[in-house]
Amino acid sequence: MSTNTTYTKADYAGKPSTLCKGCGHDSITNAIIQAYFELGVNPTQVIKLSGIGCSSKTPTYFMEKGHGFNSVHGRMPSVATGANVANYRLPTIGVSGDGDTGSIGIGQYLHVARRNVDMVYIIENNGTYGLTKGQFSATADLGSPAKRGTPNPFPCIDCCAVAIDAGATFVARSFSGDRKQLISLIKAAYSHRGLAVLDVISPCVTFNNHEGSTKSYDWVKEHDIPLQELQYVPEKEEIELEMKEGDVRTIELHDGSHLTLRKLGKEHDPSDRASALKLIHDGVDNKELVTGLLYFNPEMPDHNSILNLSPTPLVQLGEKDLDPGPEVIKKLNASMK
Repeated sequence: MSTNTTYTKADYAGKPSTLCKGCGHDSITNAIIQAYFELGVNPTQVIKLSGIGCSSKTPTYFMEKGHGFNSVHGRMPSVATGANVANYRLPTIGVSGDGDTGSIGIGQYLHVARRNVDMVYIIENNGTYGLTKGQFSATADLGSPAKRGTPNPFPCIDCCAVAIDAGATFVARSFSGDRKQLISLIKAAYSHRGLAVLDVISPCVTFNNHEGSTKSYDWVKEHDIPLQELQYVPEKEEIELEMKEGDVRTIELHDGSHLTLRKLGKEHDPSDRASALKLIHDGVDNKELVTGLLYFNPEMPDHNSILNLSPTPLVQLGEKDLDPGPEVIKKLNASMK
């Protein structure tokens, strides 16, 4: 339930979608709109970024009055890093795709993870290149058939496993058709300080929604194994849950809000990095799509803390603030001799 009394939900909308009717990406857009509306985020004071691909149209469809930038293919992470350093007070959300992240942009993805840049990074993952007529992407599962029946001969790149290995501090997976779970994860990702990766399986209704495809709507619904029942609890709100002792784990996020996890079926500690990686790989071996919060590490400092940035964002510093004076310059030059 939203406590937002400052903005209407219409303030979080964008241009009408030009994606195919029924595209999972539009479901993700709607979840972003709902999550940020319920959080009461100022929709004009958000940095929203993307690369190239069907997924990269998404920022056009939410928070139209925010600060948006559509970058070069695969280069969204470096643009996001620069924007976040320039003004870390504006929350950053980047939307990418399985090609934009898992192929041409994988190098940048690794570095935004290891630097723990403070941003929400959503991957709209459909396992196919929709803009270029349905070729396999790097996240297509081994043996999964293309629309014309040809099986994928290569093993997939798992974006969650890569993120955990590289140093991301909040990693989750969801499904575009699971609105409740997705909204809770987006809220928690927003409240996390550091890189929050959400790999969202989003069926391509045109090129990858046929029988046998492991990224199709029906396959995901049949093989989705939720780890937890998630509840996002805003800052300072009392947590009241009627659950058996030991069934519940509450994670406090950096802003004082909480993500409450109720275990479902699988025993999993999201703070255990090795366990998270094993869970992901076991899911691939068992042909299960494990969704929920996979990994969480609140101890690692975010990129801006590591850089020890000034309390005033760089973009707001004037010439006098940036001039250290002749004595400091003299010492600096002497240290380089």
